[in-house]
Amino acid sequence: MPGVGSVATRWLSLSYDFDMDESPNQSPRIEQWLQPAALALLVAIEDRGSLSAGARAVGMAQPNASRALRTLERRLGYQLVARASTGSKLTSEGKLTVQWAREVLGSMENLWTGAQALATSADEEFSFAASMTIAEHLAPTWIRRLRQADQAVRTRMRVMNSDQVISAVQQRDTALGFVETPQVPEGLVALTVYTDQLVLITPEHHPWVERGTPVTLTELAATALVEREAGSGTRAFLDSYVGTERVTPIVEFNSNSAITHAVAAGLGPAVISRLAIEGSAAHPGFVQLPIAGTALNRPLRAIWEASRPMSAAVARFMEICTSPEP
Repeated sequence: MPGVGSVATRWLSLSYDFDMDESPNQSPRIEQWLQPAALALLVAIEDRGSLSAGARAVGMAQPNASRALRTLERRLGYQLVARASTGSKLTSEGKLTVQWAREVLGSMENLWTGAQALATSADEEFSFAASMTIAEHLAPTWIRRLRQADQAVRTRMRVMNSDQVISAVQQRDTALGFVETPQVPEGLVALTVYTDQLVLITPEHHPWVERGTPVTLTELAATALVEREAGSGTRAFLDSYVGTERVTPIVEFNSNSAITHAVAAGLGPAVISRLAIEGSAAHPGFVQLPIAGTALNRPLRAIWEASRPMSAAVARFMEICTSPEP
């Protein structure tokens, strides 16, 4: 996750008045009052060890920081910081809240980075295409690291399913693609950039939850699932493990978020990327269950045309994609 100071600076301009009017008869939705700057302050208090140091880290004046913290505590309904003459320390509730705050700030930074990549005009340095899971959960970090390494290199990201990514690379509509599908056509080079795992999630009150034993591949094949659309890498990979002779899906979606929300709403089970359910405290209502046998591990891969020279910008991006974040 980027430094808390940079995150706070980006979102401070979007902050509302810390002392917004409150009515005892109203319970506003969290997005109407939660301020990213207040979350960044809370994270900085843990990282820097005190309220004053945390306020300096996010560029907030001490009085404003104290006011922001009091407002956040009032809204949440519990104490975040224990104040004493020796300094301010996070309470146990505050420490737990900091972990959630880090996830929120990281997601917002990913949203900003990804949106910038989508908005970049096509005539700049280079474009790449990415399947949905990779675009949602991995590409924003890669783009951020590329921009940190070289501000002159710009990217444009196109989001589509794996079959469409393959087609775009083959037709030279894009120099580089990222796919989840298990099979890559001849003529394309494929390089693993991440090892993902497909996991089973079900509604909280599904019969599989009660029985306490792993779900078999045969059971998955005989059960109508909430699934990704045909052409997606997740769908293709599941077909390769379970077989194509499966029960027709309950419903098909083209996004992982729609699937997790459908499962949480009780529609039925789904097999989905582990990346899509990390930080699942933000998506109550579903349970992860074990699948009998070998874990459904799958490579997520970069692909490009073997006969097409790789530009310096693409080569640098590939170096970032295949190296661990420092």
